[in-house]
Amino acid sequence: MNSSDLYDFTEPFKAPQGSAIRELFKYLSRPGMISFAGGYPSKDLFDRAGIGQALEDAYSSDPVACLQYGDTAGSPALRRQILRLMNDRGVTRDVDDVIVTTGSQQGLDLLIKILVAPGDTVLIEEPAYPAAIQALRLAGADLIPVRTDAQGIDVDALAAQLEALDPSRRPKLLYTVPTFANPTGATLPAARREALARLAMRFRFVLVEDDPYGELRFSGEPVKPITAFADAIPGASDWLVYFGSLSKIVAPGLRIGWAIAPPAITRRMLVAKQTSDLCTSPLAQETARHYLERGRLAEHMQTIALAYRKRCEALSSALRQFVPDEIDYVMPEGGMFIWARLTGGRQSAALLKRAIEQNVIYVPGPAFYVRDPDESSMRLSFAAAPGEAEVFEGVRRLKLALANR
Repeated sequence: MNSSDLYDFTEPFKAPQGSAIRELFKYLSRPGMISFAGGYPSKDLFDRAGIGQALEDAYSSDPVACLQYGDTAGSPALRRQILRLMNDRGVTRDVDDVIVTTGSQQGLDLLIKILVAPGDTVLIEEPAYPAAIQALRLAGADLIPVRTDAQGIDVDALAAQLEALDPSRRPKLLYTVPTFANPTGATLPAARREALARLAMRFRFVLVEDDPYGELRFSGEPVKPITAFADAIPGASDWLVYFGSLSKIVAPGLRIGWAIAPPAITRRMLVAKQTSDLCTSPLAQETARHYLERGRLAEHMQTIALAYRKRCEALSSALRQFVPDEIDYVMPEGGMFIWARLTGGRQSAALLKRAIEQNVIYVPGPAFYVRDPDESSMRLSFAAAPGEAEVFEGVRRLKLALANR
């Protein structure tokens, strides 16, 4: 008997499927492997000195606050620093509107727990962040993909889609990463952001704005979060939930994220968090708070934005040099990813097997689809590559993999 048959697992976990991206991490330890796979920030760009000083300041100023249980909603001092960040992004809120979460992924998990029951309709941009797809599937959501183009969600197509939906399938929420989307790198223009907020209000679904990459802009003009546009539309902010994070801009090891939501949602997320982890690590919160208070983030952002711009340009240049006829791609204005497609009917999953033999990996595009995946698509992350030379070598190896058909 299979050991799995011994237990009466809940339905979503009877035959669970793990993350396709996480499955690739076993190859990272292979000597000489070059990875375009993970959505990791560059380990070479961590502000180690600044974070170390913040940790020392946190512990020396109040060791009890670092070591004791904390408020489920998060440290008020950290929440005030988060509000300063959000104010810079054009969003004004009160401390009570913010929940500190253990990474923004926990925020999504809490929201799903309080809003999504098995069979509920949920809209999600496609292609989409795989962990969001996974979390919603485990909740038993009836997932409906929303069409995107080079500028993110096609709002006109979404409006027609909503009009055509049977009223019994009114969506509970819509999930989007509107700025430097994972995986496409697309950024939703201001007019579409306002229109999307109006659609959420009109059709009464919660619009989930996940914003882990918004500060990683290295070209073009900044666009305010959807939440900022909603604030100018009476009643629209009642339907907006915003998730932010320090993972991509400071360090994922801190596991500091936050949620901003209407009061009725915030109260229920707090109850859900009480049963999840009681509180986000006070030591991590105090470290993050001191880091932000010392003003290190602004300078650090300039450093990483410049580095990512150079790596993105290097990847683009390498693609043009080595595989100009084999791989088409869209150049982003920020973030961590280039979204590409193989030409000539090639499939990215099949190519990956040959790429691994050449000691280079990426994420095949089908992992980002709810249904009917584009088999030619692939996500290339430039962020974690330690230098431009390695980027060029990685693409050269992709060329070799493409030649070995």
